[in-house]
Amino acid sequence: MGVGKTLVSKKLGELLNRKVVSSDKMIIDREGLPIADIFTQKGEAYFRLLEKKVIKEILGQENIIIDCGGGVVLDQNNLQALKDKCLVIYLAADASTIYENIKHKSHRPLLNVENPKKEIQDLLMKREPYYLKAQSKIDTNGKTIDQIADEVLKIIYERS
Repeated sequence: MGVGKTLVSKKLGELLNRKVVSSDKMIIDREGLPIADIFTQKGEAYFRLLEKKVIKEILGQENIIIDCGGGVVLDQNNLQALKDKCLVIYLAADASTIYENIKHKSHRPLLNVENPKKEIQDLLMKREPYYLKAQSKIDTNGKTIDQIADEVLKIIYERS
């Protein structure tokens, strides 16, 4: 969350001439609600079920770039399915960078709390073990979207 996944995915889509598929956007389109409202009205568990279905569907497509929500890898089956069919890259950032990137955005349901910076730190501590199961990791702190996209391309070409 807040590391530039969506912007990097779009940039990679342009550079590689590939379709970008966002798991969060698919859920929003299907539910007709923003993710924050899905969390509020139906709960996180409901959202995670939708996410699991969407990931399975996305993985049926070829030659795409997948922009996954930050919590998708919390489900071991999602993570393994992604790793079986894709190169999974963890875009990492520290809590301060993430906070600066998202502090003016109200559509982050897990951060609509009294102390969002502490919540980011807590989420990172909880999620980091899952994120580290990705095949590659890129530190995004202080980097532009173009620099991050270049690093992704380098990883892709090295693995080809």
